[in-house]
Amino acid sequence: TATRTLLTLLSLFLFTQVFGLSSVAQVVLGKGNTGHYLSINMAFGIGVTLGIYAAGGISGAHLNAAITITQWVLGNLSWTRLAAYIIGQFLGSFMAAATVFGLYYDAIYDYTQGNLTVSGPTATAMIFSTYPAPSVSLQGAFFTEFTATVMLILGILVIHDERNNAALKGAQPMLSGMLVLGIGLGMGLNTGYAINPSRDLPPRIFTAIAGWGTAVFTADHSWWWVPVAAPILGCLAGVFIYKACIDFHNEPDHETGNKKEEAGMETS
Repeated sequence: TATRTLLTLLSLFLFTQVFGLSSVAQVVLGKGNTGHYLSINMAFGIGVTLGIYAAGGISGAHLNAAITITQWVLGNLSWTRLAAYIIGQFLGSFMAAATVFGLYYDAIYDYTQGNLTVSGPTATAMIFSTYPAPSVSLQGAFFTEFTATVMLILGILVIHDERNNAALKGAQPMLSGMLVLGIGLGMGLNTGYAINPSRDLPPRIFTAIAGWGTAVFTADHSWWWVPVAAPILGCLAGVFIYKACIDFHNEPDHETGNKKEEAGMETS
């Protein structure tokens, strides 16, 4: 379990988060001259793809605490595995935030004149964690995160469902990255699509320590709990929808096997 945890930690730290967070930093600190919203979506997609390629074989590439908790609720993970994965995810994500902070330390201080804020003209906290758009209510933001995570888990189940029309194993990480890209392209406006507690909370804790202070937790009506709770509930709802609408209607494995054999006989 320790090895699996370490690999999950590394996959998050080296790939998913560093790609994602540094792309946000580049767009914000470059004032739009070094990338746009699309480049953030693409970087997170690339990060997820590489993270799953790196850790998929060993840890099952658990890069999302919401999915890990859902697997535990469904009885597919033990308590110890659950704890190991979530600690690994959180440590990796925290280290990634620290890495990006170090990488862009000079640019952050130049951009803010040393005044690290959550809101205002030179706000930089959103480089590390998500914050809702000014026009969005807390309920609207919660519903956005919930729905986006439903789409995430539905997409992941479709890509990996061996009993249905699963993607080839080697293509699964790439398709998962494209799924994250698609969610960012269509559902990012309201909340910045956290869709993952372990992507959002550890960097927020880092920013609280690194100079942004407790405002990262109190801003926007104490928004911080939404990207933690909504993805977990969205994941559970998504699994239920998948089971009700697709999984229960799939034929049992042995029937599918018989059909394949029959098809093979016919072709021969």
